[in-house]
Amino acid sequence: MKSSCMEDKKLWGGRFSGSMDEVMRTFNSSIEVDQRLWKEDIEGSKAYAVALLSAGALTQEDEKQIQRGLELVEHEWKCGMFKIQPSDEDIHSANERRLKEITSPSVGGQLHTGRSRNDQVAVNMRLWLKKAIQEINSFIRCFISECCRRAESEIDVLMPGYTHLQRGQPIRWSHWLLSYAWFLKQDAGRFEDVFKRTDWCTCWEPILHRQGTTGISIKVQ
Repeated sequence: MKSSCMEDKKLWGGRFSGSMDEVMRTFNSSIEVDQRLWKEDIEGSKAYAVALLSAGALTQEDEKQIQRGLELVEHEWKCGMFKIQPSDEDIHSANERRLKEITSPSVGGQLHTGRSRNDQVAVNMRLWLKKAIQEINSFIRCFISECCRRAESEIDVLMPGYTHLQRGQPIRWSHWLLSYAWFLKQDAGRFEDVFKRTDWCTCWEPILHRQGTTGISIKVQ
């Protein structure tokens, strides 16, 4: 760690008085990759603020400020106005930093009550994967529909069948085309299975809590 004073203060750096070496800062930063999760990170934070309010860990006024702040952060991302700072090592710290600027450190900081960075990572990834799976399956369904349409309209088209690059008996082009449609139908089914396994919330499940060795008193839904 360098001893020179810098404006950034890492979330995990409470025990350090100096700042991170620039080489390590670059190595440790993931913002260039995970900034694509900005929307999912905000969605998760909005839901968590509501959960904290229901649990009595947030006042109504603070929850309103946080929701308004998150709406503004979301607007900045949508409009391309969000400015990433050198201290933003990932999308979570970037959004949290901006939220505190809009509200205040004391108000925005409450959003982290009982929620670890790993909670955010798991929730964001699951939200992103759910959307990606739905989008991919939408493309697959469209492709299968097109295969069926062409197979029906081009039923009389013949082509040579191949075995190990050797021409065999003539086959219908439509049959060959539909064989790939069946492959893709299986792929779509696998994506649906993955979606079911992805569609649950991992938030509020710290490792030690799952092992039954610790817990927290705030009851968050």
